[in-house]
Amino acid sequence: MKSKDSKTTDKEKDSSSKWLITVSLLSFTLSIVFSFITTMTVNNLPVPVAILILLIVVGLGIIFDMVSMSVTIADEKNFHAKASKKIDGAKTSIKLIRNAPKVSSICADVIGDVCGILSGGIGTIVAMKITTNYGLNFDLSVIISALVAALTIGGKAKCKLIAQKHSEQIVDIFTKILGIFSFKKKNPKAN
Repeated sequence: MKSKDSKTTDKEKDSSSKWLITVSLLSFTLSIVFSFITTMTVNNLPVPVAILILLIVVGLGIIFDMVSMSVTIADEKNFHAKASKKIDGAKTSIKLIRNAPKVSSICADVIGDVCGILSGGIGTIVAMKITTNYGLNFDLSVIISALVAALTIGGKAKCKLIAQKHSEQIVDIFTKILGIFSFKKKNPKAN
């Protein structure tokens, strides 16, 4: 006969295994879909537009990394005060903070890493387009890859500093953005 502690541990292992499978499948699916879409799109775009898309993808990775850290370090107490005053999004913010490991995993590990993979692929396409369009005799992919890495790492480092100072505001903004994309029926008293 199993004790309560071993039953709890079994449930935690099952939940952890399900989460691992879910995150892995989500990452796989998003990588395929976004890689296909961006590769097909970027191949047919002029160089300046392709560079813009590359910068947007790098920026998204940086922003989601900042949200990941903000949700992890934000103080839930501040949102309880907002929830008691019926401020929009406060309850959602509390849910995000209480589920910080999962939210952080989705933001940093799934979205952030998919953006990292995409930026590498798009960077390679941009390098080939520049080399071909301007008749260069050398491969720019190493330089573009280094620039993408520098932008990503530098941007994430800067945004982590911002997240440490303004985590509650970032969670608040993220919650408002999520509210825009929410498919739930709006009920002013429910949130």
